[in-house]
Amino acid sequence: MGQFDGKVALVTGTSGIGRACALELARGGAAVRSLGIDERANAELEEIARAEGLAFSVQQADVSRPADVEAALAALEAEFGGLDIIVNSAAIHPYGTVETTDPETFLRAYAVNVGSIHLTGRFGIPLMRRRGGGAIVNIASVQGHACQQNVAAYVATKGAIHALTRAMALDHAADRIRVNSVSPGSVRTPILELAARTFDGENADIEAVFRRFGEAHPIGRIGEPEEIAGLVAYLASDRGSFITGADYTIDGGLLAGLGVR
Repeated sequence: MGQFDGKVALVTGTSGIGRACALELARGGAAVRSLGIDERANAELEEIARAEGLAFSVQQADVSRPADVEAALAALEAEFGGLDIIVNSAAIHPYGTVETTDPETFLRAYAVNVGSIHLTGRFGIPLMRRRGGGAIVNIASVQGHACQQNVAAYVATKGAIHALTRAMALDHAADRIRVNSVSPGSVRTPILELAARTFDGENADIEAVFRRFGEAHPIGRIGEPEEIAGLVAYLASDRGSFITGADYTIDGGLLAGLGVR
């Protein structure tokens, strides 16, 4: 018996952490629907799920668009009769200061990283309420707590996720819906590959850059998506039944020390 047998889950983002979370839930017995905009990532995830025989489907969607999210939740309800778990992992990571980031890019980052959480909650919470409760886990970032330079739009969205998580937890505690966030440090994802190429050029040795990034973490390495998924699964499961409104850093000790040498 899996810990998620009989549960229905929606996961946004089909690569990196979103992919790992979706597979973790499905391997635990949940029926999972993943939403993603990247056709290649969608196809890769669907192939993994098919090869493992998981109760899994991937739907092409732009999670910043209300119509796409509403349609996805309506289809999920029609097929499975409800919803128990939401994992909000979809994200984009533009680089720039407030001066160099154009308004369209800044607003797009908010629409994807924060707006998608609003939309999955707006259309998903009524389904959870009818099931007697549920769990929502939002993927934030250590950069919502402390940040690098030149990432104004991204860190603004991650700080907003922390605040929105608290608001949702308070607003829906009476519905028996728990809402938490996790804040990863550097994790092996397409977003981290983008960071490597941003800092070291398109021909960067990705693994060498990842090793350098890992040196900033006291544990001495970057994280793996599956490690984040393990914490997400705990928060989404009945084992986390007394946890809501919290943010959990999972960062190899990155925020534990001062950057003084």
